[in-house]
Amino acid sequence: MSLRTVLLCVIGALLLYGLFTIGFPFLLAMLVAILLEPVVQALIRYARFGRAAAAVTACTIFTGLVLGFIYLAGFKMISELVQLLKNVPGYFNEAQSFIEDTAIKTQFFFDKLPPAMAADVLKWMEDGLAGLTSNLNSIISGITGYLIGFAKTIPNLFIFFVVFIIALYLISLSLPKLHQSFLNLFDAASKSKMSTVLLDLRRAIIGFIFAQALISLLTYIVTLVGLLLLRVDYPLAVALVIILVDILPVLGVSAVLLPWAIYSILVGNVQLAIGLIVLYLVILIFRRIVEPKIIGDAVGINALAALVSMYVGFQAIGVVGLFLGPVLIIIYHALRRVGLLKIEFKLDG
Repeated sequence: MSLRTVLLCVIGALLLYGLFTIGFPFLLAMLVAILLEPVVQALIRYARFGRAAAAVTACTIFTGLVLGFIYLAGFKMISELVQLLKNVPGYFNEAQSFIEDTAIKTQFFFDKLPPAMAADVLKWMEDGLAGLTSNLNSIISGITGYLIGFAKTIPNLFIFFVVFIIALYLISLSLPKLHQSFLNLFDAASKSKMSTVLLDLRRAIIGFIFAQALISLLTYIVTLVGLLLLRVDYPLAVALVIILVDILPVLGVSAVLLPWAIYSILVGNVQLAIGLIVLYLVILIFRRIVEPKIIGDAVGINALAALVSMYVGFQAIGVVGLFLGPVLIIIYHALRRVGLLKIEFKLDG
């Protein structure tokens, strides 16, 4: 591999990192504009719209659908999250009351033991209960802080959404010109190859986005059904929190369901604890079966390569790496297929 190729790869990776961080609303607008392009072309072909009218119509329909979804589902979830946040201190007090009540009821057990042994056992139980109480308090405080932090990001999300919508309209209006301007950066011999690369990238990246959205949606449905069967409070909000935590592979659904199961045992609800553990296992098995297949089919890369790239990307640069890692693999395969990137090792004997 030449130094020029290495330099181009490094610059490309840095540009992608910038797009996935500071420029993410524009990147998302570009992807949505590409996704809406078939709709725009259909309006131009069948409804005889001009490019501007077709692009504005398609973007307006998309914006209306997004706002409708936020109104119908988002407000319901937010209201449940707010109510759940208000009830968190009550849950902690309930657990603490249960612990104290259990200690009182078992007092007769210590009366039958020798004084020295009873004192040791009592001290051991007090230390254990204090540790459990402290851990439970930390878990609940962490969840509360997470929800408060999410609430604080709402103004930023609003700004992000406004910038995204404006960029979507502008990019959709000028998408053919942007496409041609990018191809003009290459010589005549490379234009056709780069056009093929862009087509492969469009299919793979959109497929990856759809795959991730489909996996999250299916996981949300499985989680919601499980919570409804367990008859827990605020199932929509709790399922949403579980999906948001599940995005991070280091944490996953275990960061919510397992502490919740421990809490249920502490308050004497063993049936709910067993149900939560079963739900955790069902979600875990479901993800392991479905995820590699969906990503592999949608993106067109090996499921193992997708998994490794997501894990390495996350370990290297955090949540952004979950998406940037597979994108780099997709770009690498696309460039190799058209012969723009050649890596060959020669071993002299």
